[in-house]
Amino acid sequence: MSGLQGVTLHDLLLVEDNFADVVLMEEAFEANVKHLRLNKAEDGVEALAFLRREGRHTSAPRPKLMLLDLNLPRLNGFEVLAAMRADETLRSLPVLVLSTSWAASDVERAYALGANAYLTKPHDLPGFFDLVRLIEQFWLTAARLPGGNGQ
Repeated sequence: MSGLQGVTLHDLLLVEDNFADVVLMEEAFEANVKHLRLNKAEDGVEALAFLRREGRHTSAPRPKLMLLDLNLPRLNGFEVLAAMRADETLRSLPVLVLSTSWAASDVERAYALGANAYLTKPHDLPGFFDLVRLIEQFWLTAARLPGGNGQ
């Protein structure tokens, strides 16, 4: 895909430890977004290593957008957000929190730590399709994201 002339490849990072949610997101993105590479991390430590290009991630692409679950092993989503916003090279990366939590305290804390949006996970595949279409329409089409082509 990256060899296509004149086509913007969208690199996204999905940070999610729930295998079922990963599969649903993959299916929804595959069906609704062209020219997408969905990179995945299973926990907060792996997400930061990917973003910092450390360890096995030395050649990782720079994502244009990150989808971040809050309930993660090793480092939770709040800790990942705090680390990103404290890191000059990562601070401008747009982060969409994608959580099952409806708690006002979680929403407020995510925004206080620098989340660009807080989205509640759908319960079924059609809901994931709708969510992905909204993400594509706003974040990958209408919004201007830092980093130009995402590289």
